[in-house]
Amino acid sequence: MNKNIKDASTIVTSQPIGATVQIVVDTLFARIKSEEYPIDTRLPSERTLASELGVARNTVREALDVLENQKVIRRRAGSGSFVTYRSGTPRNAPENSVADETSPLDHLVVRGILEPEMVRLAVVNMTPRMITELSETLSQIETIQTDMDQFIELEEKLYMQIAEGTGNPLLASCYKLSIDTYRQSFRTKLRRRNLTPKRIQDYQKRYNTLFNAISSRDVASAVEFIKLHLVEEQQLLLQEF
Repeated sequence: MNKNIKDASTIVTSQPIGATVQIVVDTLFARIKSEEYPIDTRLPSERTLASELGVARNTVREALDVLENQKVIRRRAGSGSFVTYRSGTPRNAPENSVADETSPLDHLVVRGILEPEMVRLAVVNMTPRMITELSETLSQIETIQTDMDQFIELEEKLYMQIAEGTGNPLLASCYKLSIDTYRQSFRTKLRRRNLTPKRIQDYQKRYNTLFNAISSRDVASAVEFIKLHLVEEQQLLLQEF
């Protein structure tokens, strides 16, 4: 990260840029600092940003060039732009010490405590609209073949939709904390290493099974599925050590 922008509210470049480009740079940087776009997440496409901000795509592209030069984002050909900047005081994120002290096994233990009850409550409490939104996220997941970052992003979204579907905001907040810790720990790198195209296909099938249990209001099948899924996740983790 460029130390010159660590605590800045705006980005000042050594080369002059247009006023409109500067506005786009400042707008995107503000969103990144506030963690509207958290670290490791993918930014909306140039077309989407241009439409949203009311500017030309070339303007967005120049702004992204600036952010990349300042090491705020990382761009990957064919995949998009990903946030690399970490705010000094992340919003709604755990203290760094918590993430630093949380091992992959610790994280999996917490998942084992939260997810069975989370799934049980979601089956009972999710509204038809929530289930439809869950289906839409699953459809997006099923289109992914090799993009690990996008898969992780959508996987987190799927789980958070289930957490929010419990109707219990405290449980959803606890699960959000678990995801935030996951992002800041080395487990994220471990996860990427394990996500081969074949394993992505396997997870797609698993999440389809889970969705079918939720949408049919089959509590027993949904809870049993998530328990077996967590056992397999633990076995996969232990293979790494």
